[in-house]
Amino acid sequence: MADIKYEIIETIGAVSENSKGWSKELNLISWNDRDPKYDIRDWSPEHEKMGKGITLSKEELIQLKAILNSMDL
Repeated sequence: MADIKYEIIETIGAVSENSKGWSKELNLISWNDRDPKYDIRDWSPEHEKMGKGITLSKEELIQLKAILNSMDL
């Protein structure tokens, strides 16, 4: 499998952290030198390892925000 190149452009915030120090974060990331997208995934403490996640365009993030805002929590 080819190496995945990434650059965290902006750290927006952490959603949670587990007992091993990994945190679920929302970041703006450029993958393989492409335009940055919003990304939610687990990261090790120094961001050297990552878990599976979801990547969203700005439009998709706006739609997700609208859906979350409409929920009764």
